[in-house]
Amino acid sequence: MTSPLGDPGLLAPGWAGSAAAAATGDDAYLRALLEAEAALTRAQAALGLAPAEAAEAVTGAARSGAFDARSLAARARAGGNPVIPLVADLTRAVGDPFGSYVHRGATSQDILDTAAMLVASRTLGLVLGDLGRTARALARLAAEHRDTALPGRTLTQHAVPTTFGLKAAGWRSLVLDARDRVSAVRDALPVQLGGAAGTLAAFGAYGAADPTALPAAYARELGLRAPDLPWHTLRTPVADLAGCLAFTAGALGKIAVDVLTLSRTEIAEVAEGSGGGSSAMPHKANPVRSTLVAAAARRAPQLAATLYGAMAAEDERPAGAWHAEWEPLRDLLRLAGGAARDAAELAEELRVRPEAMRAHLDLTGGAILSERLSAELAGVLGRARAKELLTRLAAEGHPLADAPELADADLDPTHYTGSAGTLTDRALERR
Repeated sequence: MTSPLGDPGLLAPGWAGSAAAAATGDDAYLRALLEAEAALTRAQAALGLAPAEAAEAVTGAARSGAFDARSLAARARAGGNPVIPLVADLTRAVGDPFGSYVHRGATSQDILDTAAMLVASRTLGLVLGDLGRTARALARLAAEHRDTALPGRTLTQHAVPTTFGLKAAGWRSLVLDARDRVSAVRDALPVQLGGAAGTLAAFGAYGAADPTALPAAYARELGLRAPDLPWHTLRTPVADLAGCLAFTAGALGKIAVDVLTLSRTEIAEVAEGSGGGSSAMPHKANPVRSTLVAAAARRAPQLAATLYGAMAAEDERPAGAWHAEWEPLRDLLRLAGGAARDAAELAEELRVRPEAMRAHLDLTGGAILSERLSAELAGVLGRARAKELLTRLAAEGHPLADAPELADADLDPTHYTGSAGTLTDRALERR
């Protein structure tokens, strides 16, 4: 049975049920399209280009809820976009004498692009809320584990000790980078208004003494930015959305893949607070939040690539490039929104296991300190002999404490975390 509300996300647990899913659904887009149409009439009324009664009539009809998204979708195929049948339905709903003021002077892309910016703005607001939750949870983890040592790993192998506080602070830094990019893009999202070929000519034909004043009035009605130019084939706003959403998914993906590694059974240095079950193996508690965030991070770049590819839009209105944007943009908004939700839950509920971290520091019998010991022994044995000694001991698997040359060496790995604490403190100063 098909859901009456459209795609419920059966194959998309990463965004199903999220606030972003509701903010980007067909009903949300339909509301945004109607808001864009009503705001256009109100903007014209504010400039004396339409009666106030027309603005009231169009706004009232647009809010009536008497529009069928399924019907619009089916009829959109005839003209290639849903605005054409929507204008017909809205004009009919307004009726005489003000139906003629619906969509006056605009083109379909004006309305659909503006609606997309409304949907994006609202969804980005939700993403920002969850990024804030994630950043706060990571700040707590970083402060609590400022000096909790664990093995640093490079190319999958133990490198030198680091701290979990520094790792969490690094995660938080990426989240704040995403927040800043999302905030900047959201604040810059513009309305679209240019008419048939981006010249605003029809508004002049309908009596506007200065058609260039209309985009600003339109923007005020919707709480979006007024564009410097119509951007029918100047797709900076969509490209900016692609970039900030893909970055956000990737930034959260970094946290996810680290948690996936550290929560492996044989490592178990962290665990998700509420792991998922298995259909066949009762003992498993799968890191599901991390899995879903990692999946979003892998999908997002390809969706962004489609949006970047659509920038090569010919003429004053492209055939196909604009149309290719609609679904990838919605998918990106959903993925980023779902990933931000899951990342917030992941960070807030993450369980840290310092005892496992401490045990792993000792796995290599002190070899994790070879960098420091090499530097210290170089002054006594010479650089080449020091490296040879430590390489041989590591290859033979002997604990370094058994080597006579290291009898007086400090072999506590928690004493070799460098400036991790200071770097963590510095990172946590950022707001």
